[in-house]
This record gives sequence, C-alpha cells and structure tokens, in this order.
Amino acid sequence: MDKKALREETERLVREAMERKALVVKQGNTRIEAKCGKCGVANRVSAEKGATRVKFVCKECGQKQETL
Repeated sequence: MDKKALREETERLVREAMERKALVVKQGNTRIEAKCGKCGVANRVSAEKGATRVKFVCKECGQKQETL
C-alpha cells in the first residue's frame, strides 16, 4: 500500500471508532521543556490546560523559577 491508501485507511478507522463512541478525544496537561536559568539543565514541567506560566524547581540545583 502506498502512503495515500494508508492515510485513507487510518482516517476511515478513526471515523468508525468515533461513530461507535468507543474513542473519546480529550485534552490533557501540556508538558513544557524548560531550561534552568541558573545551571542550564533541561526540566520537564507539566502545565494545566490554558496555563501560560508555571512555577517549578530545578531538579539539579533547586532554583525556584517560572516558565516563559
């Protein structure tokens, strides 16, 4: 099968699953990759839906910060 046929098959299966109400699409929390301003280590921060700035503590140095 080529890519177009696979895409059409996938869309058809998703449509059928949604019609049966077996598949529910939800919006969850957002994961932000924040970089520490003090030591530069990457931190994963979970943000609630609609939140733009999230407070977090660096996992390496313990510095309290906010995401941008």
